[in-house]
Amino acid sequence: MKKLVFITLFALLAMFSGEAKAHCEIPCGIYGDSLRIQLLKEDIHTVEKSMQMVTQLSGETPVNYNQLVRWVTNKDEHATKIQDTATQYFMFQRIKLSDEPEQQKKNTKMLGLLHELCVYAMKAKQTTDLKYIGMMNDVVDKFAALYFEGAEHEHSH
Repeated sequence: MKKLVFITLFALLAMFSGEAKAHCEIPCGIYGDSLRIQLLKEDIHTVEKSMQMVTQLSGETPVNYNQLVRWVTNKDEHATKIQDTATQYFMFQRIKLSDEPEQQKKNTKMLGLLHELCVYAMKAKQTTDLKYIGMMNDVVDKFAALYFEGAEHEHSH
């Protein structure tokens, strides 16, 4: 009986445990901010391609549901990666609390842009409307310009 309870608990733990989404939260001092921006752009491009494929496959007769499901899953996974990078990496680790009024204003703008990015990524999960691709790209460009403005963020290994 104890063995059954242990196995059941272990299975439940394994089933509901999440994977770490960010680089780390030690902090290790190893950051790749430019790389994260590039990865955001790559994920946006992947969401775009996935949207196009979902639209294309939905119009075919007969519908190839296997491929359709795979592209929808791919779209949603990459939209989630965008949200994870925005929150776990930038919001939680890279945008530091500050008592300096100018930095607080800058942080507020950056947090607003990251929130906007997360909302557009959520919208991209809900639809195949390509307008959200342009919106996400614009927000990432604005965020990157503000984030890298007048500061050295890159750290080497």
